[in-house]
Formats: sequence, C-alpha cells, structure tokens
Amino acid sequence: MKHIKLTILAALLMVVACNSEKPQPQAVVTDQPSQQLLDSLTRANAEKDTLLALMNEIGDGLMKIKDMQQIVASGNLQGETASQKQQLRADMKLIQQSIAAKQQRLADLEKRLQASSNYTEELKRNIESLKGQLADQQDIITSLTSQLAQAKQDITTLNRNVDSLRVAGEAVAEERDLARQETERTLDALNTCYYIIGTKKELKAAKVIESGFLRKTKIMEGDYEKSSFTQADKRQLTSLNLHSKKAKVLSKHPEGSYQIIDNGNTKSLRITNAAAFWELSNYLIIQVN
Repeated sequence: MKHIKLTILAALLMVVACNSEKPQPQAVVTDQPSQQLLDSLTRANAEKDTLLALMNEIGDGLMKIKDMQQIVASGNLQGETASQKQQLRADMKLIQQSIAAKQQRLADLEKRLQASSNYTEELKRNIESLKGQLADQQDIITSLTSQLAQAKQDITTLNRNVDSLRVAGEAVAEERDLARQETERTLDALNTCYYIIGTKKELKAAKVIESGFLRKTKIMEGDYEKSSFTQADKRQLTSLNLHSKKAKVLSKHPEGSYQIIDNGNTKSLRITNAAAFWELSNYLIIQVN
C-alpha cells in the first residue's frame, strides 16, 4: 500500500513537471506561474488527495474485514450473544455499502483522470490495482455473510436437535421410570405371601381347613379368603412368634427350610431357607393349641 502511494505521488508530480516544461508563448513573460499551470497543479493535487484518501479508506476497510474473518474463522459464533451476532451482521452490511461507495468514487476519479492530461500508464495500473482490492474485499464480505447465515442456520438446527434429544431423553427417562415401577410391582407381587395362625376351630371358621369326628384334618384347596390372612413380604418375613405352647405347620413347606423353636413357654417359627420354604405355596397355615 505504501509503495502504491509513493508511485501515485511520483506519477502525479511527473505529470505536473512535464506540463511545466512545455514551451510558453513568448508574448507572455512573467516571473509568476501561468494560470493554466496553477490550475493543472491544483487539479493534480486534488486528484492525488482523492486517490490517497481512497487508498487509506480501502486499507482501513481491509483491516475491519480481517477482524471479521478472524471472528468467523475462530468458530466462536455459537459463543456470541444474539446482540453480538446482530452487530456483526450490521457491520458487514455497512462494509458492503462502503465498498460500493468507494467503487463509485474510484470510477468517478478514473473518468476525470482519463479526461485530463494527468492520466498516465502508472496511474492506470494503480487504479486497476485498487479496483482489484475492492473486488477482493467484496468477495470476502459476501463469503463471510454467507458463512454467518450458515452458522445461524447450523445453530438453529443444533438447537432443534438438542430440543429433540431433550424430549427424547425425557421420554426415555419416563419409560425407564415406568419400567422400574412395573418391575418393583412385579417383584412385590412375586414376593407377596400370606400367613394365618389359629386354633383348629379358628382355621375351620376361616374355611382354611376342614375336619370332623374321626376325620383327619384336611387343608382346603383353592383360593382362600385373603381377609383371614395376614399379608407379608417373603424377603422380610424371617420369623413368627406363635404365642402358644404347641404349634405345627399345616401348609406344604419342605422340611429343613424352617424350624419350630421353643421360646420358654411359647413356640416360634424361624424360616431358614426362604426360597425353598415358599417354593410350593405362598400361603402359610399354622395351627396352635
């Protein structure tokens, strides 16, 4: 950029110098510069200032564009706040408008130079170079605008995916809870047992057994009236105090899976192998005297 500035300045001064070396009419002899030379110098200075100002503005615009490139290239757009993203889009739009204005100003300057005697091949090359820089800047801004729009779309899609995953996760968690609850209910049902402790008369009244004169006591088959039984959990029921001096188990439970133990003047039932004890029946019937 500094080289272009020096080249433009040298070219303009050379044009002015050449104009000043042209033979002057002999009729006009004066120590003061002619009005034509002053006008030419003034126009050359003005055009030089305009071109240098444009060069500086193009250089400033390039720095701003590089800053935006770093923001977009860093991949930190998702970390930007909504207001920061909005400001970035607004800045890009302003730069696009600024580039268009600079292109127009450069075109106007080129037209004026072409119509004057100050337009040299060197100036022409420099103006073409500035045109190329502005075109490159326009391409970069267009690309960054597209990337920003795509990032916005990607973030929107990502947010939707996150929402979908969250909903799916909640559904899975709900299903898992329902499955766990169902499993617990099933386990509770499988481990539910019932027991009844009573005299022969009480057991007959509860329709658990039947007996008669000279008849052996027989356990009734089929479903019992559960209201006569106490409900318990096999996993927790390990012993029962029978509150009687005599007791015997009438229901079907493997020998060796339980013990009838003396507790002074009363008996108690101790289950020593729960899995085997409840294998044949979930109902425990104990007759006491």
